[in-house]
Amino acid sequence: MEGKSSKSVKKEEKKIFTDSGIEIQPLYLHVVQQQKEIPGEFPFTRGVHATMYREKLWTMRQYAGFSTAEESNKRYHYLLNQGTTGLSVAFDLPTQIGYDSDHEMADGEVGKVGVAIDSLLDMEMLFKGIPLQGITTSMTINATANILLAMYVALAKKQNADLKKISGTVQNDILKEYAARGTYIYPPKPSMKLITDIFEFCSNELPNWNTISVSGYHMREAGCTAVQEVAFTLADGKAYLKAAIAKGLDINVFARRISFFFNAHNNLFEEVAKFRAARRMWAKITSDLGATDSRAQMLRFHTQTGGSTLTAQQPMNNIVRVTIQAMSAVLGGTQSLHTNGFDEALSLPTETAAGLALRTQQIIAHESGVTQTVDPLGGSYFVEQLTNDVEKEAWNYIERIDAMGGAVSAIEQGFIQEEIAASAYKYQKQIEDDSKIIVGVNHFTATEKPSASVFRIDDSIRTLQINKIKDLKATRNQSAVESILSVLESKARAEENLMPSVIEAVENYSTLGEVANVFRKVYGEYRV
Repeated sequence: MEGKSSKSVKKEEKKIFTDSGIEIQPLYLHVVQQQKEIPGEFPFTRGVHATMYREKLWTMRQYAGFSTAEESNKRYHYLLNQGTTGLSVAFDLPTQIGYDSDHEMADGEVGKVGVAIDSLLDMEMLFKGIPLQGITTSMTINATANILLAMYVALAKKQNADLKKISGTVQNDILKEYAARGTYIYPPKPSMKLITDIFEFCSNELPNWNTISVSGYHMREAGCTAVQEVAFTLADGKAYLKAAIAKGLDINVFARRISFFFNAHNNLFEEVAKFRAARRMWAKITSDLGATDSRAQMLRFHTQTGGSTLTAQQPMNNIVRVTIQAMSAVLGGTQSLHTNGFDEALSLPTETAAGLALRTQQIIAHESGVTQTVDPLGGSYFVEQLTNDVEKEAWNYIERIDAMGGAVSAIEQGFIQEEIAASAYKYQKQIEDDSKIIVGVNHFTATEKPSASVFRIDDSIRTLQINKIKDLKATRNQSAVESILSVLESKARAEENLMPSVIEAVENYSTLGEVANVFRKVYGEYRV
């Protein structure tokens, strides 16, 4: 066949105009040339892609999960029908800390802050009618990340999906749990081992899976500043890089699948500067540790609007807060975004609030015009200087952490925890002495009736889950379960990669708690 190959034909650049008919350039080169930084090129200050949102929008990934797998599945189908482009799973506290719903420690918590997942049966119901090969899924899970990822892989295999094409993210960031959030189980060293097991397994079997989402979000929720969020998150990321390199993994392979998870607060310009500075700093960190592949040097991140900024007083005000926060994430170049429901200071989001949160993203994407050029705040005197200032202050923190022996050592010494606590205390004092205004809380207050439209989960959910576990244990092959759990224990003691055995365990319908208890037996539990 005559004619040019598809590779030799340059794609015609799409032209975009303002509502007044003014053509918008993809990049204003005179500004870029002054700054010596190009979008899509090292150090990625202006974005990890050359054209950013002009060709492809960020993933609108709404975080959801509550009650039983059946109920969460209904919410997922609702969100998909409303136009969400990625799912993000919230798990309940027992699932996060390795307890089945029938454990005494699970009493009062089953299904409350996320969905209860006790076995592969629950995972099958959670994604009923949702082909895993056709959707990206993020799972906010850490101490039990290997077990939940194993269930996801087992389900993908049951759906006859091509594991090479499965994509998504497992949070898998245990260091911030010790620093801020608290859903850890095992001591730091074996926890790091489980994390690098996932790095190694996915490099070979799930090449499109993001093996970790290094999370500043929860440290920000605990009270740290924007500068601290960047510094502590990247320090943790640096620790994961070093652990994987020590295991013999190639940074140019595994670092491609490291992603990040940041918070978005109300100070619009500081948040934009934070995101830009973080990209530039990560490029230097990875390069200094030997990364030469540009994909291994890129900081790709998900953003969630600030849950701690939402107020129970005058909850409709939260719609404005979430809009500002979402705008900062987009102007800062996020790869995916979750917007909180306005009622989340009162309860789990209602369906109405969840729908409006998604519409907020869609309006920003399709009506605001901020997606029409790359790094639209680039070249602003203020934003450029603020980016430099955030970076400088964050490097100061990282240097102090490095001097302590790295993030693991800094956490063990309590440094990061103390810094977060001090910042949280200072912020609260500012609210109490009126030097910081929170509309509807300490200024512009109003007498209002509490909203009747709240979403509650009752304790009967635990009974449903307990009955599921009883039925499962009565029908599964118990000898096969006992055999594979014994093998898993032996491999854990031998320091082998545990992912294949964990997958086999969940495929035989071992429960999450049973697998976690094997690791408790081998590694022990961490006590501060």
